[in-house]
Formats: sequence, structure tokens, C-alpha cells
Amino acid sequence: MCEVFAGQDPIRYTSTTRRLRLNGQSTSIRLENAFWDILDQIARADQVSTPVFISKLHSEVLETRGEPVNFTSLLRTACLVFVAQSGATMPHDETMSVAAE
Repeated sequence: MCEVFAGQDPIRYTSTTRRLRLNGQSTSIRLENAFWDILDQIARADQVSTPVFISKLHSEVLETRGEPVNFTSLLRTACLVFVAQSGATMPHDETMSVAAE
């Protein structure tokens, strides 16, 4: 069983930092490439760019609950919710893009 996890391509769990604006504030978010790929899928499904989707999510969280304690953790769990609810699959090693922004 662990071979499935241990044998994955290291690019999947390599972290990449992307710079974007959240509510007019310039910021950086560092996530593993597998999560960036899922966020890109979510944004495409909503027909917006990934930065627009993330900014919209941040705004909705601010309105609903106030400033999140750990926004990157919220993004990771949002990816898990998306995969669970949509029946989407995690990107495979062959299709993994290196998020270079």
C-alpha cells in the first residue's frame, strides 16, 4: 500500500509559490504542485483564472468567518472537498504540470 504513496513523482509534492492579489493586497501562496493543479481545475470549472478563484474564496471566507487562521490549509482542504464532491481525480504524475508562476 505505501508504494502507491511513496512511489509518486516528487514533482507532485514539490512546493511552488505563486504571487497574487487578495482583496487588493499583493501576497504569495506556497502550496504543493498537486494542490495547485486541483485549484487550476476548480478555477477552470468556474470559468475564471486561478488567482480570481482564490481571491473570491478569500473574500467569501472573510465575509462568513473573518480572517482565516491558515489560508493555505483552507485551500488544501478545499481541494479535498472538491475531489470528494465532484468525483474528480487527483492529477496523475504524467499530467502533473509544474506550476511556475
